[in-house]
Amino acid sequence: MRRPRLVLASLACVCAALPLASCDVRSTPPLEAPAEQALDAKPGPPLPDGAKIEKAGTTPAHRASGEDIKGSYRPDDKKAKERVPDIVKRGRLIVGVDRSNNLLSYRDAASGEVRGFEVDIAREVARDIFGDPNKVDFRFVESSNRVDALNSGAVDMIVRTMTISPEREREVAFSIPYMRTQTRMLVLSKSGIKSIKDTAGKTLCGVGESTALDTIREHAPKADILVTRSWGDCLMALQLNQADGIVVDDALLSGMAAQDSYTSIVGEPLETENYGVAVRLPSKQHDTRPLLRQINSTLERIRRDGTWSSLFEEWLGAYLEEPTLPAGKYIEEEAKP
Repeated sequence: MRRPRLVLASLACVCAALPLASCDVRSTPPLEAPAEQALDAKPGPPLPDGAKIEKAGTTPAHRASGEDIKGSYRPDDKKAKERVPDIVKRGRLIVGVDRSNNLLSYRDAASGEVRGFEVDIAREVARDIFGDPNKVDFRFVESSNRVDALNSGAVDMIVRTMTISPEREREVAFSIPYMRTQTRMLVLSKSGIKSIKDTAGKTLCGVGESTALDTIREHAPKADILVTRSWGDCLMALQLNQADGIVVDDALLSGMAAQDSYTSIVGEPLETENYGVAVRLPSKQHDTRPLLRQINSTLERIRRDGTWSSLFEEWLGAYLEEPTLPAGKYIEEEAKP
């Protein structure tokens, strides 16, 4: 019984040696409870860099104007050194492509080389200019920067899933089509989603500045849209359950399906679109019509000699039926005397 008294006495001596306030329990402020923080409604990894959510119905779909496309410039009988002397003198063709569109245009992780269906289309243009398909300088261009890359002169042409449309013809000039696609949807195979009609209240992914965004707004008005910088970001978002589906052309979806065996392309075709090679709009300062004639000469040649079919089979034949390319539409020009 003496031990507790010694402890109490010791404590009393300590308090006596300290200022009075330090032993006054009433003068010590109570500890504050930590501020309450709202829980993250969607815990998990952050959205892809630069991505944003567009809530369903907040942006109306842009309706097609109903205009016909103007078309491109018909190949003439000149040689490459007459059509594009500056490019011939430079010794290489500078082409804007994507870095992550599997099967179409991507950097091979093993070799470091740029490969794909669109890459080979560009190489065929180089073949007809230089006699060598490897005389190409590939530059990686984001979807939102395609027009700027042309107007600044950073690239001679863009081969990057660019859909030919009357609206875009006001910004760039197109070749005849090198690819015809159908817009569909990629989902996780076990999601239960079979059609665009099953996406009300869900989130669909598309890339900023792509025609896919208006396709989603029109055909899935009750779905939120995850807007990203690239289709690779959309695939990652699908894998992380940040999106329920990706809506874009079946050529692009094929590349994604090849990367992830747990995904499937589903649903009815929503739109039919044609890809074209894009160049700067012709002007007095920059007459790009001869370059378009050169590109169209190559596109006509690879259709005719079977090269186009061989390239399609090599890259996309395992996933898609070979489409029938539309006949090239050419601008009617006044005959020279």
